[in-house]
Amino acid sequence: MVAADVNAELLEKLSADADGLGGSITTLVGDVSSERGVETMVAESHARLGKLDVVVNVAGVLSFCHTHEHSLDEWNRLITINLTGTFLVCREAIPHLLATRGNIVNLASTAAHKGQPWAAAYVASKGGVLALTRALAVEYAAAGLRVNSISPGAIDTPITAAFHLPEGADIALINRVSPMGKFGTPEGIAAGIAYVASDEASHMNGADVLIDGATTA
Repeated sequence: MVAADVNAELLEKLSADADGLGGSITTLVGDVSSERGVETMVAESHARLGKLDVVVNVAGVLSFCHTHEHSLDEWNRLITINLTGTFLVCREAIPHLLATRGNIVNLASTAAHKGQPWAAAYVASKGGVLALTRALAVEYAAAGLRVNSISPGAIDTPITAAFHLPEGADIALINRVSPMGKFGTPEGIAAGIAYVASDEASHMNGADVLIDGATTA
């Protein structure tokens, strides 16, 4: 397995955690917002592993502000990382995945399924990830490549911990998180990804799996 991220310190911790569990993870520092960086990252991953069976696009950023105050730079940052980055990784990985009849799992969001205020760029980017997933699933289905997505709800991650509303925002419009009254866990999302990527899900293609504690039910 290869894990890539812009955060070298995080990758070191991930590798140490894997070692502590008796596993092994190869890490690469890479930036999905850079076309050349993605080309290098995917090529290096293939070189180290010898093949690619599954590619998971998890990289993402989130910010909140009033849409009428949204800067173009911040809009472009979120679209570039969340949507264009997903596209670039898919584009570079597809030739390798066609050789192995592998599959792609993209991380979308419940924000792509329901109105989420003060997050226009994030919502648009994740809606794009859903649409991209479906387009690729149809385009490459006959060649044996599966492409699916997972849409998490509110998950206990650093992004969630850093959440803050812009001045004057109504918290009631955000507190539509989960009737279960709690956040989901990264482990729960990882388990969903593992299933979607597995042979047991071999007939799942172009699907989106909601893991959101009934937020969208």
